[in-house]
Amino acid sequence: MGKLFIYLWRAYLKVSRVFYVKAVILAGGFGKRLKPITDTIPKPLIEICGKPILVRQIEWLRSHGVEDVILCIGFLKEKIIEYLGNGRKFGVRVGYVVEDEPLGTGGAILNAEHLLRGDKHFLVLNGDILTDLDPRPLMNDVEGYVGTLALVPLRSPYGIINIDEREVVTSFVEKPILHTYWINAGIYCLSAEVFPYLKEKSNIETTTFPELAAKGLLKAVRYKDCFWRSIDVHKDIEEVERELSGKQC
Repeated sequence: MGKLFIYLWRAYLKVSRVFYVKAVILAGGFGKRLKPITDTIPKPLIEICGKPILVRQIEWLRSHGVEDVILCIGFLKEKIIEYLGNGRKFGVRVGYVVEDEPLGTGGAILNAEHLLRGDKHFLVLNGDILTDLDPRPLMNDVEGYVGTLALVPLRSPYGIINIDEREVVTSFVEKPILHTYWINAGIYCLSAEVFPYLKEKSNIETTTFPELAAKGLLKAVRYKDCFWRSIDVHKDIEEVERELSGKQC
């Protein structure tokens, strides 16, 4: 009976939305490509359809059962703390790790290690990502690896022209999603084993991940049919708001 209960409980956790994990949001960047907005507003607080990116991220995490959020902050940190507080009004518990100087994505995660002690796994996401992807596969596949990376299809920055075998133009497609190419979605599930691989003032994408990949310690999860956008430049704000205009913002 005891073994059956354990089996059923593990099966429930695997398919349910309940995650006993913390999430780390990397929100310390300058957002230089979004000036002059980011002269006075930190990038994660930029509003999309009237709601800040960070609030949308917290709502997404909470919808999947995540209740503890750690924010790695630096530039205009006071505004983020003032806006979110302890997170209670958003239904989560928020903790902060402050960067006195830019540490990069790897350094920021390392700087938060003291708040993650005892956690076997944790989620990490960049503070400029909007998505509705389901993080459960990232959690389910991390066993035996140091981390799992969410991948999404590449969105072409240019319009595509289709031609037939006679070289005759048949159609134009504006900035299609290219399902044969995959990019880093900026969302990860990492195990506690990642910390020895992290370095101060480093970017996890260019230092830690290549090292782990060379050792076969990274797993990828491909998301084919989810909403995913990164807010990098002014045009991204306009495009995302247009995409969301047909949905409930």
